[in-house]
Amino acid sequence: MAGGGSTRLGEDKARVVLAGQPMLIRMCQLLSGVTASVHIVAPLGRYEFAVAPVIEDRWPGEGPLGGIITALQNTSEREPDAEWNLIVSCDMPFLTPEWLEYLRDFALASHARGIVPQSASGREPLCACWRTSAAVELQTAFEGGMRRVNDALKLLNAEVLDEAHWKRFDSAGRLFWNMNTPADYKEAQRIMESERL
Repeated sequence: MAGGGSTRLGEDKARVVLAGQPMLIRMCQLLSGVTASVHIVAPLGRYEFAVAPVIEDRWPGEGPLGGIITALQNTSEREPDAEWNLIVSCDMPFLTPEWLEYLRDFALASHARGIVPQSASGREPLCACWRTSAAVELQTAFEGGMRRVNDALKLLNAEVLDEAHWKRFDSAGRLFWNMNTPADYKEAQRIMESERL
């Protein structure tokens, strides 16, 4: 998921450079090792440097739930046999392949319609697995006024993964940390620079 307003950061999160690469490129590379295919939900033409196909958000400016439904619909049209979608926002620099593989494998073995981790900050719906078949029900709710992603997860009665599931992948306490402000971006730069030393 990319192309949001990034109003608090003051610049497009997908274009922010960490460790020499825009976040959008970093996330696509991370996901390409975990999933069969990677697609970007974003406005067409915004990311000329994109390394994966861009799917135009069918409800631009309506928040992340519209982008999630767009992704599910696209998967349903493109790969009807694909049961799950791993959907992440492009501003989470400390996600790891090990955690995403665990989340993917958990979903593949589950009968739930959504799988979402819960951190100390609450549910993390922009690092979650969504069942492709939920697209129609979610669109109906969306067209009825639902906009909060967590409300959509409740509608699906999503399975929640507490820290017993993800803590072993997060020894530094920043697995779900995202960049919302210039200070967050500077802190992410500092952490990555210190880890490279």
